[in-house]
Amino acid sequence: MSPSIQVAVIPAEASASDAARFIVGQDPEGHWVAIEIHGRAGGLFRSRKAAVDYAEDETDHRPDAVRLSGERIELRI
Repeated sequence: MSPSIQVAVIPAEASASDAARFIVGQDPEGHWVAIEIHGRAGGLFRSRKAAVDYAEDETDHRPDAVRLSGERIELRI
């Protein structure tokens, strides 16, 4: 069993200048997940492509705003 990355949740009052960045990977059950690193957005997706497309749209397609994780990640609701 691979270790899971827990993404810290930072309150919505976090600095507006903090540009959104996403991590895309699979959760422990193998579902594709996209998570904004401050916990402000995210979701479960049917495919890697769908997760990456969502993250890229949310970050206005900024270079280096979306990273793929080789580790398991969890979407905490």
